[in-house]
Amino acid sequence: MTGGQPGLDHDAINALMARVSVHRDIDAFEALYRHFTPKVRSYMRKVTKDAAWADELAQEALAMVWRKAGQFDPVRGQASTWIFTIARNLRIDALRRGPRPDFDEDDPTLAPAGIEPADVGYQRAQEAEQVRNAIDGLNADQMQVLKMSYFEDMTHAAIATALNIPLGTVKSRIRMACEKLRVSLGGMI
Repeated sequence: MTGGQPGLDHDAINALMARVSVHRDIDAFEALYRHFTPKVRSYMRKVTKDAAWADELAQEALAMVWRKAGQFDPVRGQASTWIFTIARNLRIDALRRGPRPDFDEDDPTLAPAGIEPADVGYQRAQEAEQVRNAIDGLNADQMQVLKMSYFEDMTHAAIATALNIPLGTVKSRIRMACEKLRVSLGGMI
């Protein structure tokens, strides 16, 4: 037995790790996860002195065990040793990256965007109304092909097939609709 948990001696742990390694067995990994999470977390807390960071590193270590399970070789050693080696190396890598910056709740990059000035909102509303009016000025055929082309992302050939009209007609309707919008919107585009 290891760590006081019944049924998980070194052989059982190695067998579970082999199932994860060879078959990507989720149930076997869950058993390993439940067994090792408190142990790895305790180890990380002991060496980092920061509970939140230790929990984060423990989670990352066990996720890495899952990702690297195919590299486990029972001939080279026990699964528990392999798992703690991953955890130790992860901690060392984290220390090499340097100290984690403290969270600054007054950081301006985290502040929500301010309220837009009234004149900008008013101008945006006016432009939207102009665009709606210009689109309303299109005939039904032009509106249909524009919608299919720009909003449904259909190719001209697909539109022609869907509407059972010649490809040249689709292109002409799109060109005429765009020209009409350009004239209607004047200086906006």
